[in-house]
Amino acid sequence: MTTLPRKAAVAALLACTAGFAQNQPIVLKAARMFDGHKMTSPGLVVVSGATILGVGADAPTPAGARVIDFGDATLSPGLMDAHTHLSFPNSDDMRQMLLDGLQKTIPEQTLDATPVLKKTLMAGITTARDVGSGEFMDIGLRNAVRAGIIPGPRMLVAVHAIGATGGHCDSQGGFRFNVFGHESGPEDGVINGPEEARKAVRLNVKYGADVIKTCATGGVLSLNDAIDTPQLTQEELNAIVDEAHALGKKSAAHAHGAEGAKRAIRAGIDSIEHGTFLDDEALDMMKARGTVLIPTLMAPEGGKEKLAKGLYPPAVAAKMRAAIEAINQTVRKAIAKGVKIGMGTDAGVYPHGRNPEEFHKMVDLGMSPLDALRAGTTVDAELLGIQKTVGSLEAGKLADVVVIPGDPIQNIRQVEKIVFVMKEGVIYRDDSH
Repeated sequence: MTTLPRKAAVAALLACTAGFAQNQPIVLKAARMFDGHKMTSPGLVVVSGATILGVGADAPTPAGARVIDFGDATLSPGLMDAHTHLSFPNSDDMRQMLLDGLQKTIPEQTLDATPVLKKTLMAGITTARDVGSGEFMDIGLRNAVRAGIIPGPRMLVAVHAIGATGGHCDSQGGFRFNVFGHESGPEDGVINGPEEARKAVRLNVKYGADVIKTCATGGVLSLNDAIDTPQLTQEELNAIVDEAHALGKKSAAHAHGAEGAKRAIRAGIDSIEHGTFLDDEALDMMKARGTVLIPTLMAPEGGKEKLAKGLYPPAVAAKMRAAIEAINQTVRKAIAKGVKIGMGTDAGVYPHGRNPEEFHKMVDLGMSPLDALRAGTTVDAELLGIQKTVGSLEAGKLADVVVIPGDPIQNIRQVEKIVFVMKEGVIYRDDSH
């Protein structure tokens, strides 16, 4: 029988056991700690199994605990991204992406997404809300992560985004009649009228949706609609949000244009995604109602990069330029008005794994570094309805902890250099040695 050299055997053992919880308690130390609310010094988090046993200087240190001291670094709750498309590939070859979507089997496309999930987790994103997928890939990926089969962030998924016939959420838009063999309907998330809207919500929940996503306006990357046009009536949006809330689900509205966003806000939507062309009235409505803005600033960043390479068709390029021109002014206004802002990036529109760059984008537009960190932790946790278990470093919560080198309050871009990732007490990344 062939035996491995000692070092190779140890490496193989570590590779096999990576991602499994350890029984030994762990004490994490650093010069400072952002607990999801405020910055304190020094930082200390005690982890036992999947949960946080205690935080701060008064936290009990169990006998035999493993101590990891990161020195001049900051302990933080695991980061959250409230707007991702983890099953969407990102490529400079848009034609090939379209062909892959038509030629590759659904199992193959799902497997292609597994390294994306790992890359996202390694960037420090321990929770991701996935707001647009296809063929139930998001359900499969979420369940595989939950079961410990593949590494990835905790996922909350939408199943089908709900929108109008021919709108941004109609995946058949822009293609010839019958190319898919059937007209899209509520089973695909495409609706006409309040009753079909309720049916689409119920179907999503039936098949496992954690959140209900709708498209209140046109979009940038869709082929056959204007970016800022409203695409659902007030009655349709009322039905979507009412049904979602009745079934205990949060709701999110893709909305670039002001009128479509205002209809969603009146309906009681929990968050506006993108919000590119929001006017003062829409922002004031959001402030008054507590509606969260997810500005997805990394999406126009990805758009700039693709525009520079000439990768978009002319109609899409024109919409992307308009969005890039408008979004910064809108976000500055939102910050000045005190609109609640969460962290979401539109991962998939830009290359996966760059999610933490969103933090400096928010700070560049006037948000304080502390508020930016809150956006990607406690604000997102509340928006997603999971604040009782994650989002802050508190005794009894799940042990989602990341380590940021240095002080992100002094330089927010340090958050892009995560050196340690723990999710539910499991260490997935440790660059401290």
